[in-house]
Amino acid sequence: MRVKYVLSEVLVGLWRNVTMTIAMIITMAVSLTMLGASGLMYRQVSDMKELYYENIEVSIFLKTDVPAEQRDALRAKLDGDPLVEEVVYVNKDEAYQRFQQMFRDAPDLVGAVQADVLPESFRLKLTNPQEYRSIYEQYKDDAAVDEIVDQSALLDKIFNILTAIQNIALAAAAVMAIAALLLVANTIQVAAYSKRREVAVMKLVGASNWFIQAPFVLEAVVAGLIGSLLGLLALIGAKQFLFDGSLQSLQGLLSPISWGDILIMFPLMAGVGGFVSAITAWVTLRFYLRG
Repeated sequence: MRVKYVLSEVLVGLWRNVTMTIAMIITMAVSLTMLGASGLMYRQVSDMKELYYENIEVSIFLKTDVPAEQRDALRAKLDGDPLVEEVVYVNKDEAYQRFQQMFRDAPDLVGAVQADVLPESFRLKLTNPQEYRSIYEQYKDDAAVDEIVDQSALLDKIFNILTAIQNIALAAAAVMAIAALLLVANTIQVAAYSKRREVAVMKLVGASNWFIQAPFVLEAVVAGLIGSLLGLLALIGAKQFLFDGSLQSLQGLLSPISWGDILIMFPLMAGVGGFVSAITAWVTLRFYLRG
């Protein structure tokens, strides 16, 4: 009977303050959607870093008049370097072929460049791509080296931008979460006030605080879980119509978001929505009933 009573009181409480309940659910849904989106973004940036760093090359361009013995000495040094996993030598003709392929859509530019003006180079694959600075410091003053170019310098700027977006999304989610918690607390207080006579009678007949608080706490938990479901639907819609729709052309730059990634976010959203709502309601009621 007690369980049946508590559940019936939850439904009655949600319906009695239906407008505030809807506002609480919507606010919770927005904050949980932003939380889920931030989680997805963190996973995406992590996957992108791993993918891009695996394919990063360091290019050591040689001086145009470098003697063969200096070039060979540099090659031997690179082959013995524990930071270098693989060394590929690119001569002038190979460099010109790469140049032609890269700028095949600009025939005038290709026609204006001759093979002998392009420098020889060593293309390095590092055991740890984040050790680029060590490679740069070690070889920048070599007599055969003209310039050292590393793709991670550009990628670091991109990742910094993505990290800033992550932080903004998390900050916005935190603000929305605070608004949702305040709304939960206010809704619970209103619900408790509307039932103040029933609460007073239950306290007089010796009902425990847990029994009195349970319906109100469950109201908040139900609202949080419904909000997490709406947040999940929002993420599904974003994947379906945004990432698999208008942003599909960026799949080569962005690692794809799978349905598994979306579903992994739901336990986090539901856990945060339900648990935080329950704690907020419980704390609010402790102060209210004590008063």
